[in-house]
Amino acid sequence: MYKTTTPSRSQFAVLRQICNLIPSHLVPRLARETGVDKKARTFSPWSHLISLIYAHLTHAIGLNDVCDALRLHSGLLVTLRAATPPSRNNLSHANKERDASLAEKVFWAVLGHLQSLQPAFARGNRGKGVARRFRRVIHVVDSTTIQLVASCMDWAKHRRRKAAAKCHLRLDLHSFLPRFAIIDTARENDAKRSRELCAAIRAGEIVVFDKAYVDFAHLFDLLGRGVFWVSRAKDNMACEVLKTLPVAGRILRDEIVVLRNAGAFADYPDVMRRITALVEIDGTDLEMVFLTNNMEWSPASVADLYRCRWSIEAFFKQIKQTLQLADFLGHSANAVRWQVWTALLVYVLLRFLAFVHGWHHSFTRLFTLVRTALWRRWNLASLLNSYGTASGAFGFIATPQQPCFNGF
Repeated sequence: MYKTTTPSRSQFAVLRQICNLIPSHLVPRLARETGVDKKARTFSPWSHLISLIYAHLTHAIGLNDVCDALRLHSGLLVTLRAATPPSRNNLSHANKERDASLAEKVFWAVLGHLQSLQPAFARGNRGKGVARRFRRVIHVVDSTTIQLVASCMDWAKHRRRKAAAKCHLRLDLHSFLPRFAIIDTARENDAKRSRELCAAIRAGEIVVFDKAYVDFAHLFDLLGRGVFWVSRAKDNMACEVLKTLPVAGRILRDEIVVLRNAGAFADYPDVMRRITALVEIDGTDLEMVFLTNNMEWSPASVADLYRCRWSIEAFFKQIKQTLQLADFLGHSANAVRWQVWTALLVYVLLRFLAFVHGWHHSFTRLFTLVRTALWRRWNLASLLNSYGTASGAFGFIATPQQPCFNGF
C-alpha cells in the first residue's frame, strides 16, 4: 500500500529555494552591463525576472494572472531578495522596452554556474546505445515551430493568416543538452540555417539532420572539415550509382553514388553513400533512403544514427507542452524573446534540481509537483525525495545550452 510522507518544513518557500540557484549578484551586474537598470525605477530587473519565472512555473495565461497572484503573495515574494509584485502596465512595459539580452546573459551565466557546481550535470551518459557504439560526439539538428497570433504579431507573419517563430536546434546526443539554437520567424528556410548550426562542430564528430537541412555546398564543407554527416535523401535527388555494396537483413541497398545534376555536382563534386533500409515507424515498415559521407560504417549503423534524430522531437514536445510557450505575455518581438529565454532558464533550474536530488520520475511530474507547492514552506529536497506513486527511472530530455535569437 502506498504511503504519503509529509515533507520536512523549511524557513523558505519552494519558489525561493528554486530562485536561490541564481547567484545573488548576477542580475544586478548584468542589468548594469546591458543598460536595463537605467530603465528600471519602481520595478527592478530582479523582480521582472522573478515575475516571468513565476509565469512559467504556474502556466499563467495573461498579465493579470501574474500580477494578481504575485500581489496576493507579496509578503512571501519580498523574501526573494526584496522582489516586488508588478502592476499590469509595469510588466507589459518591461517586456516591451527592456533589452531581452539581459535574460540571455542571465541564462548563460546561470547555466555556467550550475555546471561548475555539478560538472556531471552537463557530461551526460556516454555509455548507452548508439552513443556507446561510436564513442564520439554526435549532434542532432532539427527545428520546431512556435505558433503565434497573426493579428497581434505582424513581425512574425509567414503566411496570409498565420504567424509563428521557429526554433532551430543542435542537440548533443550523449547528454541531450542543446549546443546551439536559433530562434527566428518561420519564414526562414531550414537549409539557410544549417551553416550556423554546424559552425562549431569539430573534425571527427557526427551530425545528423533531416532532409530539410540538406545543402550540398554545406555538406561538402563539412566533408572538408572532417565532420561525418548523416541525412535523408530528397525525393528528387538525381545521382549515378558507381558501386553497389553487399546488404543483409533490413538493408535493401547500399550504394556509392555521385550527383548527376550539374549544379548539385558543382556544390558537391565528391562521392557519397546512399543506403535504402526498412525502418519501423508506429508498427509499420517504411522504406527510407539515407545519405552519408562515411564509407566505413555498416549500413545498419547509419540507419540507427538517423533514428536517434527522433529524440530531438521529444525535447521539443516537452519544452512546448510543459513550459509557458503557448500564451505570450506580450505581442512584441522583445517580449517573446524575454519569455523564451526565461522558459529555457526555468527548464535548466528544474533539470538541475532533478539531477541533484536524484529525481527518477518524468520532468512533467517534477514540474506539476513544484507548481502546486510554490508558496509552501517545505524543504525542496525532502519534497522530491518523499514523492512517488510510480517506480523506475525515466530519462530526461535536453537542457538548453547555446541559443541565440536572430531576426527578431
